[in-house]
Amino acid sequence: MHTLRPGQDGYADEVAGFQTAVPSSPAVVVAAESAEDVVAAVRYAAEHGLAVAVQATGHGLTAGTDGVLISTRRMTGVEIDAESRTARVEAGVRWEAVVEAAGKHGLAPLSGSSPDVGVVGYTLSGGFGLLARRYGRAADHVTALDVVTADGELRRVGPGSDLFWALRGGRDGFGVVTAIEFGLVPVAELYGGSLTFDSADVPSVLRAWRTWSAAAPDTLTTSIALIRYPDLPVLPEALRGRHVAQVRIAYLGDGGDDLVAPLRAVAPALADTLRVLPFTESGSIAAEPRQPHGYHGTNATVSQLNDAMLDAVLEHAGPGAATPPVLIVDRLGGALARTPETPGVGWDRSAEFVVRALSMVGDDGVAAVRRTHAKLFDALAPWTTGRLLPFVYGEHAPEEVTESVYPAADLRRLGELRRRFDPRNVFRAR
Repeated sequence: MHTLRPGQDGYADEVAGFQTAVPSSPAVVVAAESAEDVVAAVRYAAEHGLAVAVQATGHGLTAGTDGVLISTRRMTGVEIDAESRTARVEAGVRWEAVVEAAGKHGLAPLSGSSPDVGVVGYTLSGGFGLLARRYGRAADHVTALDVVTADGELRRVGPGSDLFWALRGGRDGFGVVTAIEFGLVPVAELYGGSLTFDSADVPSVLRAWRTWSAAAPDTLTTSIALIRYPDLPVLPEALRGRHVAQVRIAYLGDGGDDLVAPLRAVAPALADTLRVLPFTESGSIAAEPRQPHGYHGTNATVSQLNDAMLDAVLEHAGPGAATPPVLIVDRLGGALARTPETPGVGWDRSAEFVVRALSMVGDDGVAAVRRTHAKLFDALAPWTTGRLLPFVYGEHAPEEVTESVYPAADLRRLGELRRRFDPRNVFRAR
């Protein structure tokens, strides 16, 4: 078990993750290379009364630790079984490695918009991906998990196990997942990309997308993003200094150009990247940044997207807003509305859309971002039905997250299971 302590070479690099706005100063970092290292780390923490936290890529980091941080970034094994259409990956694997390995067999995982994100953290949060309306959550396709529990034991859990249920959407407070097995889908290519429209066309495009997406087939997963681009020379000239509406599309089917024709007819596009592309290039659809930075985000699931709600979105996140966040609205429904064969922790299956806001954390700190987001989500409150865990970013009060994310019955069951599997609160359930 290789350990690092404050002041030692490599400590700062090991603690650093993609999310830079959440401070963390662990007493000990364990640079794990195997499940055995994780077992040793958990036992060490329990013996010394230290809290345990885990970090692979740090994209979904919501709280730091002053105890033991188990860094799993070196655990990068990927195995593909093409015949059974399954994958087994270790705790530090990023989606790009699975996408590439599965793609050699004409298969795809239910990965998200960024291939740079870690597989395990994404999946334990539920996993909302590019093919979600066709195949559902990534968590619903998990077949087995290897997890080190608070007693320092490595367990393999599957359907029928309380831990298996809790980990798939419950995320924190049950153990350290060292490997995960899940099903792959027979997807080699898709019709995807984005349509980007200029500031003046944002209101009409937003309303057109609302109507168009409401009638979308289950084979289409789509979102619309409102983004204010800075005026920087590193950006394409067509986007510099503009506040745009960007429609993102991942479609499994024929006739993609016919499907999006109503959107192309709304206004001239600043950029049109829609094409048939291999799934191995699916990260280009959203083209999310890979440079670590500090950010804070939240979301709300909604029962509808009426004109009053769109007016609120435009007021607080549109071209005229003083400090607009990056605003993304995703169409839900399809497979996300249906109960899977082996359900995990609750998901808002009745919601039609999710509205999410993301802002960079600047000199004013997280409090300023929270105030900005509150204006939008207070306006949407009459139609809000809940919140989705995958889109909660940065520092949040644990009880505020859990009470808005989980149904009451699931929240009670999660609490009971945490007390059973971690009675000494080694994992400091958040």
